[in-house]
Amino acid sequence: MTLPVVAITNASTCLSDKQVAAAIPALQRQVTVDFRAYWETDCQLTFLPREEPLSEGWWQISVTDNPDQAGALGYHELTSLGTPLGKVFAGLDLQSGGSWTVTLSHELLEMLADPWINWCAQGSDGKIYALEVCDAVEADRLGYEIDGVLVSDFITPSWFEPTHADRVDFKRRILQPLQLASGGYISVLDAGGGWTQIAAQGEPIAPIPLGSRRQRRNLGKADWRKSLLRR
Repeated sequence: MTLPVVAITNASTCLSDKQVAAAIPALQRQVTVDFRAYWETDCQLTFLPREEPLSEGWWQISVTDNPDQAGALGYHELTSLGTPLGKVFAGLDLQSGGSWTVTLSHELLEMLADPWINWCAQGSDGKIYALEVCDAVEADRLGYEIDGVLVSDFITPSWFEPTHADRVDFKRRILQPLQLASGGYISVLDAGGGWTQIAAQGEPIAPIPLGSRRQRRNLGKADWRKSLLRR
């Protein structure tokens, strides 16, 4: 099977092309070695200079400065052509003292796990959860380094249902299925048929941001805002 090609583009002013391109080998190693071992998916990452056109059928993650959805550090959606598109807002990450490489890793892994933003999993408690593989352990401090590049932790299929896997998240930050690390969250389908967001025990349930993946799951696909890929 042909692997999807994910082009990483830099449209930011706070990072140089060299900085963005330098992170790609570590991200490729995370996907091909760490992530594939649990989720059986892979991709080919490439840095695409802004003056070069995007090839037909390629997926894209664009690193930019400021969010087009209030407070978002990153998200992924579909383009008008139905192709996966991720956005990473490095300017806000740097302003808030966060790691743009963790955000990039987070969006990349979640794009690979659920490229069409319509896949779910039933948990051991019988509830239906969105297949968001980094949200439960999303804090930068829970990430790990590959060749000096900080990347996001992620859950394994055992987070939803205990299996033969040796861990429920890659770095063993949580100990049991359906557990959320401090600062983590997950989307769950409620009895009324809509999506809600739950947070770690004892932490407030954050409202679902307008324009976010979680809010858009409650809409028909035709109502989603679909960005254009850069050509």
